[in-house]
Amino acid sequence: MNTVQTDDAPRAIGPYSQAVQVDGWLYASGQLPMTPAGDMVEGDIEAQTEQVFNNIEAILKAAGGSLSQVVKATVFVQDLNDFARLNAVYERRFAGHKPARSTVEVARLPRDARVEIEIIARLP
Repeated sequence: MNTVQTDDAPRAIGPYSQAVQVDGWLYASGQLPMTPAGDMVEGDIEAQTEQVFNNIEAILKAAGGSLSQVVKATVFVQDLNDFARLNAVYERRFAGHKPARSTVEVARLPRDARVEIEIIARLP
């Protein structure tokens, strides 16, 4: 097992890794809408989802992958009323690639984020 760490995504805010790589698989921890410097992105669901994807892409790049290799995503959203707007960003960022996905409304996310996304990817 190898840990994946990049300065292009925020550091973990707890005792865990940004991602781990095992036998060609990448398991990325849930990404919040935080800049690499650790600042929360304020704003609506679209702005926060964009930052989450920036973080996911940075982690994938550090591991030698891209969004096209994501096989599963789990989306945690604070308000399912944001579902359609979140989906618009999600669909654009995946550019036609459609990994399996679960979406769950939660009462609260760390740092009061509106969205958190974790992924599993099969790397080349």
